[in-house]
Amino acid sequence: MRELTSTVTTKGQVTIPVEIRRLLKVAARDRVAFIVERDQVRLVRTESVAQRTAGALKSDEPALSPQQEREAAELAFAGEAEPRSRA
Repeated sequence: MRELTSTVTTKGQVTIPVEIRRLLKVAARDRVAFIVERDQVRLVRTESVAQRTAGALKSDEPALSPQQEREAAELAFAGEAEPRSRA
């Protein structure tokens, strides 16, 4: 186990040593999280929701235009509303 140190500034900031930044693949403006477990803290790289979910709804079909999306949504809402109006 290696120990790398950094000094806390008066603003409570620390510099992440270059070896740790490389290990975590952290660059300027990236976000990190401090995970507290009992009496220890872990530093991990985090991603935005957009980055984590990018490609989750991937499709081979071409994207719809805004007008086509609006029409599809109106049809879907109408299809859901019709059975309810009969009840």
